[in-house]
Amino acid sequence: MPHSTPLISTIVAGLVLAFILGAIANRFRMPPLVGYLVAGVLVGPFTPGFVADAELANELSEIGVILLMFGVGLHFSLKDLLSVRAVAIPGAIVQIGGATIMGLGLATLLGWGIGAGLIFGLALSVASTVVLLKALQDRHMVDSERGRIAVGWLIVEDLAMVLALVLIPAIASINGVEGAALHDPFVDFVENIFGIHLDLFGILAVTLVKLAAFVGFMLVVGRRVIPFILHYTAHTGSRELFRLAVLAIALGVAAGAAYLFGVSLALGAFFAGMILSESELSHRAAQESLPLRDAFAVLFFVAVGMLFDPMILVTDPLPVLATVFIIIFGKSVLAFLIVVAFKRPVGTALTISASLAQIGEFSFILAALGVGLGILPVEGRDLILAGSIISIILNPVIFFVLDLLRPTLETRFGRPAEAFAGGPVERTEPDLVASAPRAVVPEMPLEAEPTQVPTGQSGHVIIVGFGRVGSVVGEALLEARTPFLVVEDAEGRANAARARGIEVVVGNAAASKVLTLANVAGASGVVIAIPNAFEAGQAVEQARKQNPQVLIVARAHSDEEETHLKALGANVVILGEREIGLGMVDVINRDSKAVAEITAADAVESVLAPLAAAGATRLPADPNLLAEAIEAAQVEVQHVDSGPAEPPAVVSAYGEEPDTATDAMAEPDDGAVDAEDIAELEAFDVPVVQAVDVAAPDPIVGAAPAAQPVVARPGKPATTPGVPFNPEVPPPVPEEEKA
Repeated sequence: MPHSTPLISTIVAGLVLAFILGAIANRFRMPPLVGYLVAGVLVGPFTPGFVADAELANELSEIGVILLMFGVGLHFSLKDLLSVRAVAIPGAIVQIGGATIMGLGLATLLGWGIGAGLIFGLALSVASTVVLLKALQDRHMVDSERGRIAVGWLIVEDLAMVLALVLIPAIASINGVEGAALHDPFVDFVENIFGIHLDLFGILAVTLVKLAAFVGFMLVVGRRVIPFILHYTAHTGSRELFRLAVLAIALGVAAGAAYLFGVSLALGAFFAGMILSESELSHRAAQESLPLRDAFAVLFFVAVGMLFDPMILVTDPLPVLATVFIIIFGKSVLAFLIVVAFKRPVGTALTISASLAQIGEFSFILAALGVGLGILPVEGRDLILAGSIISIILNPVIFFVLDLLRPTLETRFGRPAEAFAGGPVERTEPDLVASAPRAVVPEMPLEAEPTQVPTGQSGHVIIVGFGRVGSVVGEALLEARTPFLVVEDAEGRANAARARGIEVVVGNAAASKVLTLANVAGASGVVIAIPNAFEAGQAVEQARKQNPQVLIVARAHSDEEETHLKALGANVVILGEREIGLGMVDVINRDSKAVAEITAADAVESVLAPLAAAGATRLPADPNLLAEAIEAAQVEVQHVDSGPAEPPAVVSAYGEEPDTATDAMAEPDDGAVDAEDIAELEAFDVPVVQAVDVAAPDPIVGAAPAAQPVVARPGKPATTPGVPFNPEVPPPVPEEEKA
């Protein structure tokens, strides 16, 4: 084995340092990504000590970008993307233009040329895919309206950068820039086929055709091939092959999109995930790709940190501050005004503004391209890297600050619901809240809910999460007329709860203010129905702080999770797998008894059917012989049946639960003929009763009345009507056992 292993060294150093510094950052209540970036600085070429391979780290980070965009695509559909096109497309274009102009202005002040200023401005205009999606995921906003707008905005920016990466070399070549002949392979292919030299507009037209071809190929061919491959792999029953298929689809489609159509790796992976989102296997695919996605996303931040030279903060502090100002304040204000201009709620505008207040991977690509073409000075690349590092570190702070400014901005720009709906919303008087806690306007968007007043309910139950488990609990509480409300942060599930007339508090139950809105202090119980044990633990801890006496019921998947939740304050923890196992045992025991009863009844019928078909001439003179034949048949069945539940000794022909008194039939009294036996033979509509004159003794306990109507079945012995057998319903318990 060779001693030089730069790939292993880069991965080990990056992940180990990222873990240590990320844990330290989390201990001081800072985002872990701050630790990841500092880890990259420490293993970078600008600090003493070990130096990792920056090129390898950059390639590894691209895998994280691919898997991250693939995971986002799995939660999206083409319908979701088109639903926000009215805001995302014009908003992203205007925002890119505005940020480019601001960057051009700063470049002019620094004495750079127009070409350098345009590349510098473009680099400052596009947000980082990883940072934006991580911010939305941490706040559970990816599936919300504002999350869809942010992701749609990001997709438009990616498409614009694809065009920029193709057009910048072409423009530089036309302007005579030395070393700028870096054409797109597809453009070169078209020029060679047709023997022409494309100008700027020709290159632009070919690029647009190429993008349209990629989208069409994915919608027509990928829509059929990708789900087919995943379904075929799932039917093999191999989890290893399924996980490999998910990674092969994500990485293969992304690479194919980049090499064949010239689009970005991230865009190709997003379309692969979006196509696969229409399959029922999308949720499982997201779970299988999650561990690798998170690991390589960490390497992305490490790779960014490796590019940063801390000395630029000392040598050029004012240009760095100006660059950060454009990224954080210039882009944020511009995005906020654009979203508000489209009459979207203030909450949505603030989320978009905070999400875009940073730059990332496309900025680095543009900076490297500009320096390689000799258009952008090296100082410009360093300013872009410094602005990226600082803006990424400050991004969580920006979210926090904008949350504080939300009430003031909503007062200035109007109520969120009015901005969304274009009209006033009927006001709910404060004194009516307690009497009508579920009076929620169904049409009110989720963005209006952060301003909602606390619930007026007390002595109620709080359900955290309205998924598969929470919805079942909610239905049961609705039937029992127990007052309750739901805490949910996913838009679809929150709307589903509202549609059933359930009061909903939108937000993450781990936040104390959300539980305050749900009035945990006055609640009688809290049901933590979310599957994630870490988030459930935070919710349990916050609920226990606000109400030390409340009953908290949570769910878990392992003994470790059960111990963890109980240690944080949960009274009862339902272990899902344990309850499933107990349910299976119950079904097996119940169904084994039912099968035994049916088998014993068939044995009795096998004895009686030939006698009934033959008539009185074949009936035995002594009815006790008939009882012995029935008992012998049943004993044989008992030996054959090896199920966990023993069949009864004798099953009555009337379809009723067997009685222990019928055991007396196995040992008749001195050859005496019981009237019960005669009554049973009468049920076969044969003239045996007329041939035998026996005084009827006292009836045996449990025997059916002789006068009960007889219902004949074609081809089978006639029986008296009884309760139809249902294997899903346990048989009735005799009165003796009840006592």
